[in-house]
Parts: sequence; C-alpha cells; structure tokens
Amino acid sequence: MGLSYFFLLLLILIPFVYLCLHNLLPKNKFGIEKSNFALQKQRLPPGRTGWPILGESLEYFAKIRQGVPFKFVKDRMDKYSSKVFRTSLIGQPMVILCSAEGNKFLFSNEKKLVQVWWPSTMDKIFPKSDDKPSSEHSKRLRKLLPFILKTDVLREYVGMMDAAMKKHLETEWNCEKVIVGEKVKKYLLTLACNIFLGIDDPEKIDELAKGTEDVGTGIHSMPFNLPGTALNRAIKASQLMRKEVEAIIRQRRIDLSEQNPSSAKDFVSHLLLARDENGQFLSDGDIASHLIGLVQAGYTTIHSTITIIMKYLAELPDVYDSVLKEQKEIAKLKEPNERLTWEDLWKMKFSWDVALEVLRVYTPGTGSFREAITDFVFDGYTIPRGSKIHWIFDVTHKNPEYFHDPEKFDPSRFQGDGMAPYTFVPFGGGARMCPGNEYARVAILIFVHNVVTHFRWEKLIPDEEVLHYPVPRPAQGLPLHLFAHQP
Repeated sequence: MGLSYFFLLLLILIPFVYLCLHNLLPKNKFGIEKSNFALQKQRLPPGRTGWPILGESLEYFAKIRQGVPFKFVKDRMDKYSSKVFRTSLIGQPMVILCSAEGNKFLFSNEKKLVQVWWPSTMDKIFPKSDDKPSSEHSKRLRKLLPFILKTDVLREYVGMMDAAMKKHLETEWNCEKVIVGEKVKKYLLTLACNIFLGIDDPEKIDELAKGTEDVGTGIHSMPFNLPGTALNRAIKASQLMRKEVEAIIRQRRIDLSEQNPSSAKDFVSHLLLARDENGQFLSDGDIASHLIGLVQAGYTTIHSTITIIMKYLAELPDVYDSVLKEQKEIAKLKEPNERLTWEDLWKMKFSWDVALEVLRVYTPGTGSFREAITDFVFDGYTIPRGSKIHWIFDVTHKNPEYFHDPEKFDPSRFQGDGMAPYTFVPFGGGARMCPGNEYARVAILIFVHNVVTHFRWEKLIPDEEVLHYPVPRPAQGLPLHLFAHQP
C-alpha cells in the first residue's frame, strides 16, 4: 500500500518539478536538436505532447496492455486527418508514421535520413564500458552476427536443433498435461545457450532463465529506475545474468589460451577475438551485455509466437489437420531417428503460413525506433533533425485497408502473391531487418514438426485470457491435455 502512495506522489510531483526546471532547459518548439530550417518555415506534424515527461505514455501503455496499440494510433490519425503525427512517449518527443508508405520510407532511408535509436532503458539494462548508447554498439554486433546467424551457418545447426528438440520432447513432454509456456521457455533457452554461449549445462541454463521475464518487461517500460519499477527489476536481473555469463567468458579465455578445439566455432570465442573500430578487444563486461541481449532476443519473441501457435492449433482443428498432414508427408520420408534438414524446413509452407499469421495477429513487441539524422519532409510535414520516430507493427498488421477482417485468423492470407509490400513487417525491413529472422523460422518450424507429429491436444482452460505486455502470452501459460498419436 505504501508503494502505491509513493508512486501516486511521484506522478503528482513530476509535472511540478518539470515546470520548475523548464526555464532552465534549452527551449525548442519540438524538443529536438536545432534544425537547419527556420522554425517559422517548418510545417511540423500535428499532435500534442501531453503531460510533462509522461507525455501520452500512460494511454500508450494502456492500449498495449489491452492488445490494441493500433487504437492509440488510429484515434490520432482520425483526429488529425493525417498519417503522421507527433506525441511524447517514454520521456521523449516522438513522431509516429502510420502507413505502409511510412514503413517503406523508414526502411529505404536507413543511414541516409534516419538511423536506429533505442530508448534509454536498453542502455541501463545492457550497459557498456564506454557509455555509448546501445544503438552504437548494435552496429558492431550486427557485423559479428553473420558468424552465427547467416544462412550457411544455420543450415549446419538444423540437425543439432532438431536433436535438441527431440531430447526435449522425451524429457519434458512425456506426460498427459503440460503448461506450454514453461516448456517452450526451456526449449528456447536451451537452444540460445547452446548456440550463443556454447553451454548445455541445465543448471547454468536455469540460472540464466530466472531473469529473462524481468529483463523483457524492463525493456518495454518507462525509463524510471526507482525501487519497485519494471526497469529497476530488469537492471537487477541483468546484473545477475551478467555474473553467470562473465564466468563463462573467463573459462572460454582459458580454453582459447590452451587452444582447446571445442571453442573453434563458439560465438563467445568469436567475440573474445573480435576488435572494435579502434583495434581494441571488447571487455568481458561488454561481451556479457551483448550475449545477454542475444539470449533475450532468441527467447522472448519466439516464445510468444510458438505459444500462440499452440493455442490456435488447439482451437482450430482444420488448421491443425492441415499442419499435421504437411508434417506427416515430411516425416514419412525420414528414417527412424533421422534429423530434419534445411531442405525439410522449406517444405513446411503451410506451417510457416500459420506462424506468419500468428506474427500478424499477435505480433510480439510493439514496434521499433529511429532518429532523424537530418531534416526531411514526409507527407508534407517537416521532420527535424534529432526527432525520435516510432513505427508500430499494428499500424499495418491490424489495418483493414491492408488486411481484410484483420482480427480473423486466416493463414491463407500468405498464399499466392501474399501481402502488399511494407504492410507485414514483424521483422522490420531494409538494411535493419532483424538478423535473427531465419533463426526464428528454424526454431519455430522444428518445434512445430516435432510436437504435431507426436501429439494432438486440447486446452484445459477454454477461455484463457491472452495478456499483451510485454509480449502476447496466455495468462496461465496455456495448460494443455496431450493425446499421443498411435503408432
């Protein structure tokens, strides 16, 4: 009760403090860097910034929790009769582009007019030794990721990932009832730790798993590091995870010094041998932050997608039967205990259509951010240099202009010619497309193949609520009753 009063007092005091300090702060009509255009000649996007500091964040997060972020945008599109507007979110003045044309514009102008920008929560949860923003470090990491995520490398991992899934089924699904969320979490964290950290010790994996939920929530929170806040919990969880990962890094340094062949293809070792733009090796702390971020990325969004796939396959028998038929066709061509191959995954066309429709209806995450690196004009409005720009998945994913009856689950949308360009963007697009999109496809399809060819299932909580924050997930983890296929 005392904590509730504290936050109520905080909400009252923040605007007061802001107003008191406002005259001491540099003034700018838009809250961004001074533009090259004279302000009086600029036609800025319509909108309002709301409360000091808080802006319109309370309504924004409320709509996310309700699973309707598109409504936050649509209300303002209707109010301003515009496909671009300005607001203030997570402590920052923000421009929101609200169309497929907006997506195309951002994706096509990476490093020309815009660059990646992340909220300050990322810097606090994944700190680096040089205090540069996480967006700067992401450029370096993206150059290193092909070592582990490019297609040629992933082809080699398919068999290993399939073997891990088969072992997971034997040990975790040998029962009548399961809570899907818990099982999928174990599967994905095992994969991520195997591939990114080079470890398969269940105890170490369990230790790292403890902080994943708090870190995921903190990334999508207000940037207030106060006791009891989501960000504060995330920072503490990340610190504990860093200790575990730094111990792994120290051991890997010993392995490298002893020329241990087991480290030859290990991503930790790859990072240890990498140099920055100044020719310097990365510090253990920086490597640990990168690795925790990768493990988190390899878990959170894929976990949401697989769990929701299992939900729909329980609710829609015709969709389940089509997936089962496809997977049986692949399985019957395999020898007993033969592992899946890259070529097998490309035959799972309908199964992947189901996954894509889940990514559209229940897109994990809200969207991403950019920063204007120069003044530019979009849809007749000036976006000044320094403006923070937010694009939101549901702006197109739930827009009936792009998807007929958008709330209906219909995998057939992705058959034939598929979607209009820049309307379906769960992995982003352009130069900044998520580098883990192929990894996600492999992990999802391997899971679906193995579970569907072994079981049919039904929900134990027929009307289980789906929560939407920080990513979509069934409230009780999706408890299921399993029915094993007869030989």
